[in-house]
Amino acid sequence: MDPGDVAYEPVSVKELLSEMKDTSELLIDLSYSAVLSGSDEVAEEVLALEERMDVLQLKARMSLLMAARSPEDAEALAPVLGVVSAAEKIANAAGDIAKIILEDIGLPEAMRAAIPDAAESLLRARVRPDSSYVGRTLGAINMETETGVRVIAIRRASATGKESWNTHPGEETEINADDVLLLRGFSEGLAEVYETATGQRYEPPEPPEQPIEDLERAVDSIILMKNMSELAVDLAYGSVLFNSQGVAEEVAELEAEVDALKSRFEAWTLRAASRVDDPVRLRGLVHLGSATEVISDAALELSEGVLRGLTAHPVVAAAVEESDEVIVRLTVAGDADITGQTLGDLQLKTETGMRVIAVRRPGEETEWVVSPGAGTALQAGDVLIAKGTRAGAERLSELAGDPQEFEE
Repeated sequence: MDPGDVAYEPVSVKELLSEMKDTSELLIDLSYSAVLSGSDEVAEEVLALEERMDVLQLKARMSLLMAARSPEDAEALAPVLGVVSAAEKIANAAGDIAKIILEDIGLPEAMRAAIPDAAESLLRARVRPDSSYVGRTLGAINMETETGVRVIAIRRASATGKESWNTHPGEETEINADDVLLLRGFSEGLAEVYETATGQRYEPPEPPEQPIEDLERAVDSIILMKNMSELAVDLAYGSVLFNSQGVAEEVAELEAEVDALKSRFEAWTLRAASRVDDPVRLRGLVHLGSATEVISDAALELSEGVLRGLTAHPVVAAAVEESDEVIVRLTVAGDADITGQTLGDLQLKTETGMRVIAVRRPGEETEWVVSPGAGTALQAGDVLIAKGTRAGAERLSELAGDPQEFEE
C-alpha cells in the first residue's frame, strides 16, 4: 500500500489505539500460526495486515501531532507516540516471522511436532459466491456453537478494489462472497467450515516425525517465548489504556522472562545443530527467536510511559472513562476464599464477569501460567491478571483477599 494514499482525517485516538491493539495481537497470532502450520496462505495474510498497520500508525501520528498545542501536551502525548512506535515494531517482527515461511529460510519439522494433538489450528478460507454463508450473519450461522470454530478476522475487498479488515467480527457481522475468513478451531470443525465456505475439501497436514531431544527442547522454549510475548503485548496495551502501573510492572517481568528463555533457546539450538543432518535448516528457528524477543521488547516499550509515571493524555484518559472494562493485577491472600480452588470450580467469569488471562507464581523460579484453564488451581501468593468490568474487579479483589477500589 502506498503511504502517499494516506491523508489526515479527524479520527478518535482511542479508536486508533484499539484497532492497533487488535491488529498487533492478530499479527502475532497469524505469524506464529503460519510457522507452526507451514502455511504460505496465512503468511501472506500477515504481510497484508502489516500493510494495514503501516496505515494505522501513520494516521495515529497525524492525529497526535494535531493534538499537541503546548509543551504540556507534548509531554503527555510522548508515551502515546511510544505506543505507536512499538506497535510498528511488533508488525515488522510479525512480518519477519511470516517471511521465514514465504522465503523458505529454513525451519525444522519439529515446529509442527510441537503442536499438541488437542491444540486449535488457524486456517484461511475464501468464501465462494454460492456458499450457504453468503448474506448471513455470524449470529445466524451460529458457527462456534455448531462446529467449535471461531472467525477471528475477516479481510474484505470493496468495489473500488481497496481492502478492509474486521479484526473483531461479532454476531451482527454479515458474510459476503469473496470474504477471506481467518478461522480458529479444531481439525474436525475446521474441515466442515472450510468445505462450506470454499466448496473444497480440507486436507490437514501430515504429522511430522518426532524431533531429536535437544531440538524438541529448543522448540518448547520458543513456544513458551511466543506465549509470553503475546501476553506481554496484551498487558502492555492494557497498562496504557487503563493507566495501570501494576500491570506495566508485569510487562517488565514478562520481558525479563523472555530474555532468560531466549538464552536457553539459543543453547538448545546450538546443541541440536551438531545432531541434525542439515544445520542450515535451523536458520528459521534462529530468526524466530530474534523476532520473538523484538515483540517482547516492543511490549515493554509500549508500557514504558506508564512505568515512568507519565500521566496519560486527556484524549486517552477520557476515552478510557467511557469504557467499563479494566485490566487488574491482584494477589491471592493465604486466607482468601479462592485459595486452593480451581478456576473451573470457582466459575469466576460467571460469578464476577472477570476473565483471568494469566497467573504468576512467585518463588525461587517465577512460574507463569499463560491462558489458565478450568483445571488451574489458585495458590496463596499467586498474582492474577484479569480483565472485565470495574464492578467485577471489585468483587474479584474481595474474593482474592486483596481489596482495591476501582473508580467509576
